[in-house]
Amino acid sequence: MASLQIIVFDVCGIECALRRNAVRELLPLPRLWRPPGTPQPVAGFFNLGGAAIPVVRLDRLFGLEQGETLPEADLYRHLILIEGLTGTNPTAFLVDRVQDLAEVSPSQLSPVTEQGTLNGCVEAEIDLDGGLVHLLSLERILFAEEQQALAELGRQAQNRLSEWAVTA
Repeated sequence: MASLQIIVFDVCGIECALRRNAVRELLPLPRLWRPPGTPQPVAGFFNLGGAAIPVVRLDRLFGLEQGETLPEADLYRHLILIEGLTGTNPTAFLVDRVQDLAEVSPSQLSPVTEQGTLNGCVEAEIDLDGGLVHLLSLERILFAEEQQALAELGRQAQNRLSEWAVTA
């Protein structure tokens, strides 16, 4: 079996990873807008080339909030842009910091049973430089109902963004 490239990131002091081929882009945190009534795990939306991109806070989604953070901390936070989670438009995960791109061998992976994590969102644990990294399953980070709700919120945000589009 070939080696696996992963993006390693931090969420409230817990090291997690996604498969590199699942990640479209890594971005600094832009200014977000957050409509009233948006669920707590949704940090808001940003405009990426005319598309309203929903941003999911992994700390809140996983119940790992550290309390209030200083606004300066946002300078170091990152977005991990992924495709296909809620339909045609990308979705972004807000993390504390992207740390590394790493290549791991199959011998470094220890599978995790689906019952061992919420919705089976951790597919494996990785021994990386003596530390434990949780490899997240992109397909199981959100429940199906959460994916549908996020897709609907994304459609609403896109409609709002489109209303303000300047036509030539």
